[in-house]
Amino acid sequence: MKKLSIQKISRPTLRDQVYDTLKQGIVTLELLPEQKLNDNELAAQFGVSRTPVREALKRLEDEGLIESFPGAVTRVAPLEEAAAHAFTVAAVLHGLAARLSIPYLQTPHYDMLKQFNQELITALQQQDASAAIQADDQFHDVFIQQANNPEIIAALSRVMPKIRRLEYAKFSSIDHTHSPEDHRLIIEASEAGDLLLTATRMEQNWMSLGSWLASSGNHSPSSTDQGSS
Repeated sequence: MKKLSIQKISRPTLRDQVYDTLKQGIVTLELLPEQKLNDNELAAQFGVSRTPVREALKRLEDEGLIESFPGAVTRVAPLEEAAAHAFTVAAVLHGLAARLSIPYLQTPHYDMLKQFNQELITALQQQDASAAIQADDQFHDVFIQQANNPEIIAALSRVMPKIRRLEYAKFSSIDHTHSPEDHRLIIEASEAGDLLLTATRMEQNWMSLGSWLASSGNHSPSSTDQGSS
């Protein structure tokens, strides 16, 4: 099994730390799609018992990031299968967050939005996937936080990892030039106080990303490409 960058951890948050580390590895493709996972090996790498590893794997399975089969086979979920329905849900949730946030957005928030969008432009020019995805997350998080709706945050926490891992996988083959312009139009509509237009543009931003990802090629990296077993 491919080695994951793991440091030994200590109590009292073993399960959460194991979960966070594995989830990050799955999203960033350090753990490849369809790669088999062995709880004994993971427990040894983390320096913990099998219990927190099993609990973390069960949570990740509930979120659709891993899958298990009869015979105790556990593997990272395939990319397209896990993300198939995520874009529509994400688009609606982000649109709702944008609409709810507008009454609470102030000049400092718009300054942050413009700064994060500029950071996204720079990262795209440098072909830096991690920096681009981080800047995009920070841009959208301004709306999410100001919407002040924990249910939106909880729902997005389940769907966004499926989208982000697909974006990591296909980053180099996608034309991202639309996204900063989408963001500029979203800022423009929100500054004008147009709730409906802001929500519509936000939804379009996410749906267009889904379309580009879906059309950027059928081949995605998997553990079979690396000869993993």
